[in-house]
Amino acid sequence: MVFDARHWKDFGIGTYIRNLVQSIAAQDRENRYTLVAKPDDTGEMKGLPPNFEVAAYGRPDTSFLHNATFPFFLKTLNADLFHIPLNFIPFFMPRPYVVTIHDMSSLMFRARNELRETAHEERYRRGALRATRVIAVSQSTRRDLESVLHVPSEKIRTIYNAPDPAFLIPDEDVSGDIGTLERYSIKPPFILYAGTIRPQKNVSRLVEAFAVLRSEMEQHPEFGDLRLVIIGDELSRHPAVRRAVVATRVAPFVRFLGFVSTQTLKVFYRAASLFAFPSLYEGFGLAPLEAMACGTPVVASSISALVEAVDEAAELVTPDNVFDIARGLREILLNDARRLALIEAGRKQARRFNWSQTANCVLDIYREIKQQNKI
Repeated sequence: MVFDARHWKDFGIGTYIRNLVQSIAAQDRENRYTLVAKPDDTGEMKGLPPNFEVAAYGRPDTSFLHNATFPFFLKTLNADLFHIPLNFIPFFMPRPYVVTIHDMSSLMFRARNELRETAHEERYRRGALRATRVIAVSQSTRRDLESVLHVPSEKIRTIYNAPDPAFLIPDEDVSGDIGTLERYSIKPPFILYAGTIRPQKNVSRLVEAFAVLRSEMEQHPEFGDLRLVIIGDELSRHPAVRRAVVATRVAPFVRFLGFVSTQTLKVFYRAASLFAFPSLYEGFGLAPLEAMACGTPVVASSISALVEAVDEAAELVTPDNVFDIARGLREILLNDARRLALIEAGRKQARRFNWSQTANCVLDIYREIKQQNKI
């Protein structure tokens, strides 16, 4: 069995790879696994059981040659099954293989280069259709696979992700939290968003809703100096968000921090007055669950994928309505009873998902294919 672990240290997909591999390793000591890793990442995979080995592969997956060179490399490993944890399938990918699809935002929110996007869509469709099994991380993603890519339902298995266990483990000593915030020159109260800043993430409307809220609370004794902290991509890469900050005149009160470590992110989750996630489209929604695990109340959009993740443990808002987003933020900040109820419900909701259960379901797929092919 070969598992493509080249994005081990990435934000988002890296969480999936690391936790799935470690949970499979805890459950399966019989089958042999080869993890394909970038040469600089091989040291990150020490400590796995003896039935795991690492094969280094240095060529990036962004070049056209990747379609031929990576499949050739995989064939030299003499594996009976391959798992690619994101839908970036080389043209000559050997079979049988399993692919995990986390969302279809690259197809739903197309860029302006129509020719390139058409080629991307065809490769995306081909990668899913040729797979022996497709793992969808939510029922919402499953429906998209069926309706947009026309992947046969019998090929698809819905297997939920889970929060990184680091967010589920309470820190006994939180004295370092203040120091972490001081290093970034940030102090409460603040609203937090964490994630990429792509169009579907709806960060521009979050900025606008924050501006509405600040204008209402300038004289509030607790939230008169409310801030918005955005952890993710740098602002300079996203002109629409920059324009929203300038147009609403909240630049002095909005901070963009770029990506941070898991431990630093955990500090910001714990210190935030609330976590806001008004996305227009998601495959599942791990960030709200991470915030919930840290005891932070969540405002999330009412799209189906996020409702699957948060259920009734978040304040749901209409993502294309700035004033409804502002309403949700206001409700959590000013309604203490609602806030406390969501904190309690959020902790329980986050623990409904766990990587051991996810790994067990993935192993069932491996066994199913093995039996089907009599490997």
